[in-house]
Amino acid sequence: MSHFHALVWIDHTEAHVMHIALDDVEKSVIQPAKPHHKLHSRYGTLGDGRAPEDQAYYHQVAEALAGAGEILIVGPAQAKLQLIKHLHAHDPKLAACVVGVETVDHPSDGQLVAYARKYFHAKDQMR
Repeated sequence: MSHFHALVWIDHTEAHVMHIALDDVEKSVIQPAKPHHKLHSRYGTLGDGRAPEDQAYYHQVAEALAGAGEILIVGPAQAKLQLIKHLHAHDPKLAACVVGVETVDHPSDGQLVAYARKYFHAKDQMR
């Protein structure tokens, strides 16, 4: 991959990984092998009622981000934070490339590219 900047929009059902250059975008969509189900706790059961994290899913996302120099992670809920935890535990070199984590709802791919370009342009101007 010849793109320095990458953005990943992630939730528990899919991840949109985009490697971004000034005039080009390479995009891939990754979905977990097992669909994510919310668990509801029941009275008298042990545990916190949360489904275990799908580490294979986060690993696939990490593989799709390989080669990026700077990574922006966005998403609507907790999956973006769980991806960060996965990167710190399993791929510290890639974790070091993460320059930002932002909460973003459900934009279109075009809106994501515009958001990333604006973010990285502002970051590059600060250097």
